[in-house]
Amino acid sequence: MKEIFYRFLIALSKRMGQWVFLVIAWGIASGYFFLFPGRVAVSVRFYRALFPSKRWLHHLRCTWRQYHHFPHVFLDRFLLSDNHNIAIAYTQEGWEYLEDAVNRKIGGIILMSHVGTWEIAAHLLQSRGRNNPGMKLLLYLGQKHKEQIERMQKESLIRSGVKIIAVEREGGSPFDVVEGINFLKAGGLVSLTGDRKWREDQRSIPVRFLGHEAFLPETPFVFALLSGSPLFIFFAYRTGRHTYHVEIMPPEYVCAQGRKDRQDAIRSAAQAYAERLEDTVRQHPFEWYHFEPFLGRKLDEECPHNNGQT
Repeated sequence: MKEIFYRFLIALSKRMGQWVFLVIAWGIASGYFFLFPGRVAVSVRFYRALFPSKRWLHHLRCTWRQYHHFPHVFLDRFLLSDNHNIAIAYTQEGWEYLEDAVNRKIGGIILMSHVGTWEIAAHLLQSRGRNNPGMKLLLYLGQKHKEQIERMQKESLIRSGVKIIAVEREGGSPFDVVEGINFLKAGGLVSLTGDRKWREDQRSIPVRFLGHEAFLPETPFVFALLSGSPLFIFFAYRTGRHTYHVEIMPPEYVCAQGRKDRQDAIRSAAQAYAERLEDTVRQHPFEWYHFEPFLGRKLDEECPHNNGQT
């Protein structure tokens, strides 16, 4: 979707109502579902791992629901980025963990994911931070070439006071890492995505996820190890019309007695995040918006899970 079309859609929605946005976005989602079988196959494989006892038709239906849940999230992103008067309501649990880290000026790494959407999460964090002047937020984001809409959304976050470091697919500068560590040591909050790498050659950690091998970026856990700041697993998923639930896990620390123990400490923290991510995906299967390949080879057989979702 090009920027000119996006702006046209915004103008049309302002004149005729949000239903226009949703109808057009729903049609685009349907187009992706029918015209890009490779992308659909990625989601079908994911739902096959999530619901191994179900048949392929159920996995395909889950993919359809995943694709058509996304327009509602996309609409909320649009409402936030375009300064509409419609408020995004949310419930929360765990804000006190972040506020404690801010008040104690020990910094914190916020580990986000593609359960829900990072844009909504970042806006909610910034909105909450207005009540605490000491809360400073830095986001590391992958920089996608020619991604005009994503650029507009990032600009909206910057205007709201969020500091953003965009890392190119070809690789970022070592100074980007130094800036993040210094930001943490100054008591700020640094947010990184825990379930997607910025670039292909980025260092990663193998973990077990849904009975498969998956590779998580090493960077968030290295930041926690080097800075001594706590790690907060963070989810913001949609629960209704313009309504979200924010869930922040208690702080975890990545500690090692010596250099030889560092990799084990990082691996243990990454696996703990993978297990929490798996639990959350099982509870909210259609809030998974990771449309790129994530599952690797299948590991040893596990007992089938079925949480009754249809």
